[in-house]
Amino acid sequence: MSEELKAEIAKELGVYNKVAAEGWGSVSSRDCGNIVKKAIERAERSFSGK
Repeated sequence: MSEELKAEIAKELGVYNKVAAEGWGSVSSRDCGNIVKKAIERAERSFSGK
């Protein structure tokens, strides 16, 4: 996953401020899972043509 996509999704989920201030290591496992889940949903939508 590209850094741009991770940052964009983190902004959508409201965790980007923490990333910007403290780095990706400060993001909780739950939030990281939510970022991955969103990325998968986007990929599935793009493959299905929606």
